[in-house]
Amino acid sequence: MGKETKVICFANNKGGSGKSTTCANVGYGMAALGKRVLLVDGDMQLNLSLSFFTEDKVLAMAQSEKNLYYAIKNQKDLADYIVPTEYEGLDLVPSSTLMSSIEYELFTRWQREFILKKLLAGIKESGTYDYILIDAPPTLGGWVMNILCASDRLIIPVEASPWGLFGLANMFEFLNTVKEMSPQLSLLGIAVTKVDERKNYVKQTIETLREAGEDVHVFSSYIRVDSAIEWSQDNSKPVAAYKKSSRSAKEYMELTKEVMEQCQ
Repeated sequence: MGKETKVICFANNKGGSGKSTTCANVGYGMAALGKRVLLVDGDMQLNLSLSFFTEDKVLAMAQSEKNLYYAIKNQKDLADYIVPTEYEGLDLVPSSTLMSSIEYELFTRWQREFILKKLLAGIKESGTYDYILIDAPPTLGGWVMNILCASDRLIIPVEASPWGLFGLANMFEFLNTVKEMSPQLSLLGIAVTKVDERKNYVKQTIETLREAGEDVHVFSSYIRVDSAIEWSQDNSKPVAAYKKSSRSAKEYMELTKEVMEQCQ
């Protein structure tokens, strides 16, 4: 038995929270620090896959049978669906637009909440990876329940805006429901994203989050609004690979270190 692989998912039922970007950049940061990382794109919007591959390549993978949708449909070990990225120590299981019908696929399955957990079991037991990071879609259904049941830790990215906290209570409630089935799951922390310090509500957002509960950790490294993030997405690269000197590249690296510390 190798080292213990930690499975962390990034989820928020509110769209636009910077979830895929945070997952991609934390994964890249971990690999840059010498860890072996597997990213799993669980969202039909393919944003995590697009953070590492061109649109043509992502669509080709989505239309092939080498993606998460077919792994679930065929009940196959996810190891057969891994695609290496151009970065050392960083691999990806791509998503598919067919994931839009995944709820239907899961509906009739035996122990349907634990399908993803079973598909990841072989990889996890092999100890090949230090971390498996899963990007969840912005919903709260059976598929996100699957992702949470397969994970040890949850990170909730939250946009620092008046709407950013909207629906967070639902997310906490959903987490508590899943914990009843999957007691190993815990909230690793809230990552505050899209921070524009010129706006007066930012402080208020962060304060409100810090008061959310004793067991709610808010990461002290937050991610400010930075055009380098959009440019990096446009170039299908994590921001530190696109522009290492950018502010957001440094902020994501700080966040990555904090995530790894919290995991100990």
